[in-house]
This record gives sequence, structure tokens and C-alpha cells, in this order.
Amino acid sequence: MNAPLYSIPGTKAAPQALTEATARAAAQATPARAEPARTVGEVLRESQVEAVLAELDRDLVGLAPVKQRIRDIAALLVIDRLRLGLGLQAQAPSLHMCFTGNPGTGKTTVALRMAEILQRLGYVRKGHLVAVTRDDLVGQYIGHTAPKTKEVLQRAMGGVLFIDEAYYLYRPENERDYGQEAIEILLQVMENQRDDLVVILAGYKDRMDTFFRSNPGLSSRIAHHLDFPDYAPGELMAIAERMLAGMAYRLTLEARQAFDEYLSRRMTQPHFANARSVRNALDRARLRQASRLFAERDRVLDEAALTTLEEGDIRASRVFLG
Repeated sequence: MNAPLYSIPGTKAAPQALTEATARAAAQATPARAEPARTVGEVLRESQVEAVLAELDRDLVGLAPVKQRIRDIAALLVIDRLRLGLGLQAQAPSLHMCFTGNPGTGKTTVALRMAEILQRLGYVRKGHLVAVTRDDLVGQYIGHTAPKTKEVLQRAMGGVLFIDEAYYLYRPENERDYGQEAIEILLQVMENQRDDLVVILAGYKDRMDTFFRSNPGLSSRIAHHLDFPDYAPGELMAIAERMLAGMAYRLTLEARQAFDEYLSRRMTQPHFANARSVRNALDRARLRQASRLFAERDRVLDEAALTTLEEGDIRASRVFLG
């Protein structure tokens, strides 16, 4: 007897999930009764995928190659849906991915949008994202890793499992490390349950390259490699302005010039994290503005005062010292 499609090694699949999986597998394996031919536009309107793609464009500055790859994947799933409607074979593609790039380049945001697209086009049942790191998968003692990994996979089933800094799963220098056990379970599930789970491995590009060379079985299951470049200074300023608008803040002209200089300096310093560093800098500027206004006990604070960040709120950063 074949193993259930949604079974995770050592666990039992939920009956409802098994029923849904069997039905979808049968639909993919056996040509269905032909339906009237439809257009791409009809499928897009029905699934509302274009709304997700629009959100991706709106939420993320730049990243044109990444956005295009996501559109290509969406296009493949739409065409597969049209093929199935006409009774043509449309085997579910492998959509496991690798996202490489420095922190703050939008990898988690793209993973969230990818999960929505997959759900709306019927590739996965739920479309949720479960984000984890090594600590969520690997135990410290014998017998701890398998239950932890299986529990995470069970939570992620029907959606997307996002493993950040995935290269930490493999530590060959430590012969008592249990990361390899988690990798072996991942390999089995990525192959056997790929019609209901997409795994995205993320991390720095050079470390991920080394990780894949050490784990060829895992590398062979990754169909899409997306590289997230660092943002240019102008893109970082655009990101800052979007963040401020979302919080109902604005920069004076002098403050904007100061923040532009801040970005130029901060980008050359250690531990710069792109959009994440921008958000942290703006949060600190808001703290300085709040302290400045708090000290003016008798001042009537109108909307302009409460929403404006001034040059001093930016230049008080340690980046400008020395």
C-alpha cells in the first residue's frame, strides 16, 4: 500500500487532508472531463492573483528580476489550470525555492506573497507561511530532532515552510550535530508531499552555495533560485518614504537631506541590513522626535508638529559622530 500523500514520516495524516490530497492527485494524474475553454484573464479574475502581484509591486521597491520570476511561476500555474480544464495532463511542478541575499532585502515578504499566489491558484490548500530557523527543527539530544522537525512540517503542510539561514542545518565540523537528521526528513517530505507543501530555503548566497554542495540531494529538489540584491541608496530612500507615509510621518527638506547622508554613511558600516536598517533608523528618529516634543510641556502640539521629523532628529544618530 502506498504511503498517504500528506503523511510526514512518523506521523498520521488528518483524514480531511488525505481526502483532499487524493482528489487533487487524481485530478492531476487522470485527464478530467473537458470543460469549455477559458482565457487567462478569466482565471486571473477568478483567483484574484493579480491583486497579490500588485501588492508585491506596491510593497517592495526594486527587485525587478525577483518580481518577474514570481510572475513567471504564477503564469505557469495559470496555464496548468487551463490545461486541466481541457482534460490535458498537467503534472504539478516542483516549486521548492532558494532565496539568497543579505538581510532586509524582502525575502520574507516575497515568501508571504508566494504563499498567497499558490493558494489562490490551487497549488496548496491553505496558503499560510511558517517561518523557522535551525532551532525550530534541530534538537540538542538524541531523539529530539525528528519530533521537532515533523511538528514544524505538520504545521506548514498546506502552505509554505520558510527556513531562514538554512545553511546552519548542516554542521560537518560537529560529529554530534543532529542537523543532518532534519535534512533527511525534509528531503523525504519535499519529494513526497510537494503537491501540498513548498519549502523555501533562505540565507546568504555564498553560504547557501556551500550548503548545497554539501547536500546534493537537497540542491536537486530546488527548482527556483532567486537572488535578492542589496538596495541602491535611491531605493532605500524610497523605502523610507513609504515607511514614513504608512506611519503618518514626514521629513522636512533638511531632514530628508540628512537622512540621505545617513544612508550613504550607514551602508559602508558593518551589519547594514537594507530595509531593516532603514526601519530601525526611522524608529530611532521617532524616539528623538518624541523626546523633543515631550520636553515642551506647555506647547500645543498640532498635526504638523506630531507628524514631522526634523533635521536634528536624524543627525543625532551615532552614524554622524566622529
